Amino acid sequence: MNAVTWDQRERIIALLTEATADPDVRAVVLTATGRGFCAGADLRGAPASAGERVPGDVARTIRLGAQRFIGAVMDCEKPVIAAVNGTAAGIGAHLAFACDLVLAAEPAKFIEVFVRRGLVPDGGGAYLLPRLIGPQRAKELMFFGDAVTAQEARELGLVNRVVPAEELEKTARAWADRLAQGPTRALALTKQLVNASLDSDRTTAFAAEAAAQEINMTTRDANEGVASFVERRTARYEGR
Repeated sequence: MNAVTWDQRERIIALLTEATADPDVRAVVLTATGRGFCAGADLRGAPASAGERVPGDVARTIRLGAQRFIGAVMDCEKPVIAAVNGTAAGIGAHLAFACDLVLAAEPAKFIEVFVRRGLVPDGGGAYLLPRLIGPQRAKELMFFGDAVTAQEARELGLVNRVVPAEELEKTARAWADRLAQGPTRALALTKQLVNASLDSDRTTAFAAEAAAQEINMTTRDANEGVASFVERRTARYEGR
């Protein structure tokens, strides 16, 4: 069920960091094989702890682990698509919700499993869900820990589109290809603006928007976009 081990988490963080820095990477897809998307964290793969646990160890582990993992998705400067093939539970659900676009196969399910284990949701869940679906619905999912079907998740606003299982990979690739043909730096700045707007007042958000457009107008793609409009032709973006 693709529970996230320490090694897998670090590898995914590294790949997302590489994707940000590589101008030839224009879009990212996170998906999985088998029956599940991600069953949550698998602590068996974590490095052995040395000595007795002291106050602050758990908070530090979460900060450097689950929160850093989710933050890597949100901070990636390329569009990130989640292609959820099966059950996404715990940190697996938050991994999907942190992505910019979420595709779900019809058999997929999302479970805020933490309450079933007597735990507080971590990995950014209490930050992400209220912003996606509002506090009341977020509390309902987190308080009860019920499985949410792909269609229910779409109706709640957690998923962009639900597709038959056999069409998930094709649809994810089509979306990624379309994004990869777009103005990559403009998309990165748009992602940053939207994410930051949820925590900003209007003055701050408007100032960030103006600054982002100022930066964007120095890119080749912005010049190409304007030129293609004037010349009445299809723009050819390079991601630079």
